[in-house]
Amino acid sequence: MTAILDERAKTMFLPTNSLTRALAVATLLGTVALAGSSYAQTATPVATENAAKTASLDRIEKRINDLHGKLHITAAQETQWTAVAQAMRDNAKSMDALIKDRSANAGAMTAMDSLRSYQKLAEAHEDGLKKFIPAFQSLYDKMSADQQTAADAAFRSHGSHEKHNKI
Repeated sequence: MTAILDERAKTMFLPTNSLTRALAVATLLGTVALAGSSYAQTATPVATENAAKTASLDRIEKRINDLHGKLHITAAQETQWTAVAQAMRDNAKSMDALIKDRSANAGAMTAMDSLRSYQKLAEAHEDGLKKFIPAFQSLYDKMSADQQTAADAAFRSHGSHEKHNKI
C-alpha cells in the first residue's frame, strides 16, 4: 500500500493532459508576470521614466524604419524622407511629454483638469499633423506610382483603430 501511495505522490503533480499542461504553464507565467510587476513597482521613478522614454523612442524609430522600408525610399528622396522622419520624432516627443505630465498628475486631476489635459493632447496631435502633412506631401509628390500605392496602404492600415492600438 505504501508503494502505491509513494507512486501516486510522485505523479500527482505531473501534467497528465494538454489542458493540465496549459493550466500549469499559464499559472507559471502569471506568477512570473506578478513578480515582474512587483519588481517594477520598486524601481526608481527615474529608471521607470527613462525606460518609458526609451520604449517610446524605440517605438517611433521602429515605425520610421518600417515606413522607410515599406515605401522603398530612394536616395533621391532621402532629403524629403529626413524631414518626414524628423516631424515624426518631434511629434512623438511632444505627445510623450504631455502623456507623461498627464500620468504624473492623474491621481490629483479633477474632471476639468482631465478634460483640459485631453484638450492639450488633441491640440498637440493637430499641431503635429500640421507639421507632418506638408513634409509628407513633399515626399509623396516625389514618389513613383508604386510608392504612392504603398504609402496609401501603409497609412490606411496604420490609421485603423485595430492596428493602431497594437503598435
